Amino acid sequence: MISIIGGLKKRTKISVPQKSVRPTTSQKRESIFSILESYEKKINHNIYKQSNILDLFAGSGSLGLEAMSRGANFGYFYEKNIDVIGYLKKNCLKICKEKKFEIIQNDILNDNFIDLKRKISLVFIDPPYKINFIKKILINLYKSKTLSKNAIIVLETSKKSCVEIPSFYSIFDNRIYGKTKIYFLIKNN
Repeated sequence: MISIIGGLKKRTKISVPQKSVRPTTSQKRESIFSILESYEKKINHNIYKQSNILDLFAGSGSLGLEAMSRGANFGYFYEKNIDVIGYLKKNCLKICKEKKFEIIQNDILNDNFIDLKRKISLVFIDPPYKINFIKKILINLYKSKTLSKNAIIVLETSKKSCVEIPSFYSIFDNRIYGKTKIYFLIKNN
């Protein structure tokens, strides 16, 4: 079990499956949300208020649920593994208000995201480190027109990975934590 580290549901425990999931550690989550909140002050805009989030490769949902605890309005959680979805659903019910989340069991590589009914302002992408199709996901997200103006994307990869960021995104920060590299992207208008 891990705990939510901020917001209304701070210290709420969420379940993590023993296999098939590599949850973002509390230390990395603290850093991610600290950087997001620093950026929020810079642009003088609450990034959670009335925002809809998208958590790809959700696993236990720790990143998306952290944003929900901090005030996000609605969360989409993509998870392909049916065994993991059971944990994810229990966690969402603990953190999210009723009907304020949707779990989508789909292969992200084949998803064009056009079925999402809400504009997304914050995206978390935390795939297995051995995959190399990040660029395709970023392109599909952009083409779907589901991202709101100035949408933020937090991308977690292996620091050994060479990630090509399409030109319609700008990197506003990136950090290395152990074996992990985290990119903070903003959608260009």
